[in-house]
Amino acid sequence: MTKTAVLICGHGSRDPEAIAEFELVAAALRPHVPEFDFATGYLEFAHPTIRDGLAVLAARGARRILAIPGMLFAASHVKNDLPWEMNSFMADNPGIDVRLGRDLGIDPKLLQAAAARIAAAADPAIARAETLLIVVGRGTNDPDANSNISKLARMLWEGMGFGWAEVSFSGVAQPRVEAALTRAARLGFRRIIVFPYFLFTGVLVKRIYEQTETVARLFPETEFVKALYLRDHPDVIGAFGDRIGEAREVQPTMNCQLCKYRTQIVGYESDAGAPQAAHHHHVRGIGSEHGHPHHHHR
Repeated sequence: MTKTAVLICGHGSRDPEAIAEFELVAAALRPHVPEFDFATGYLEFAHPTIRDGLAVLAARGARRILAIPGMLFAASHVKNDLPWEMNSFMADNPGIDVRLGRDLGIDPKLLQAAAARIAAAADPAIARAETLLIVVGRGTNDPDANSNISKLARMLWEGMGFGWAEVSFSGVAQPRVEAALTRAARLGFRRIIVFPYFLFTGVLVKRIYEQTETVARLFPETEFVKALYLRDHPDVIGAFGDRIGEAREVQPTMNCQLCKYRTQIVGYESDAGAPQAAHHHHVRGIGSEHGHPHHHHR
């Protein structure tokens, strides 16, 4: 029987707290898959690298590796960088089958985890109808991934009964956090809940909280609440477990209907059919204390 292992693939971060939280989730997930060898790896800024993680599992006897993205949505990392890592490893190690799982996506378990984080932050003394929810995404140059934040916000808005909801992004996409918060504050709601739809802390999440405090000082009549990001909520662990189970049974496929690499999307026509290539080689494995500047802050 082919020996199967699991590699949880993280982005990596210059913030040691983000790496610690990623490893915390991995440790919580490990007992759910006792039948598999298990490791973690990172695209950039941290060790072990994804290639190192694959190599360790292969050296311990794995002949089939289920590589599960520790990433919320399928933007360039999941659509481009991770497949390149897997394909290049298999090309150099023809006896090893690496099966890349799907991104976590808009998942019922993650919706439950998000709702729990938001509810825990909200004082019930103020009605949800008098509350505006802002969901903050990372922001990418992939409109398909960005649009998922809007869908998520709408589902939380309607499902939890808030008076209004807005979206914003920590970078790349618009509107940015401070602009969205300022606009939201002028709508007259008694309370604004800011929810970073991130798995882990890091440079961007901390910046979102700082920006919230900055805008809150300008609007003292409005209560600003900072909800916790997803982190190690039990439903997050459950969603990871589902992705492992899915990859174990079938070769997962991503939704390519609106993928800018697969079809021509308005404003991104030149990206259709772009060759698959990694762009993390210059920061692969670099720690937070040194290395080249890079536009992907975590």
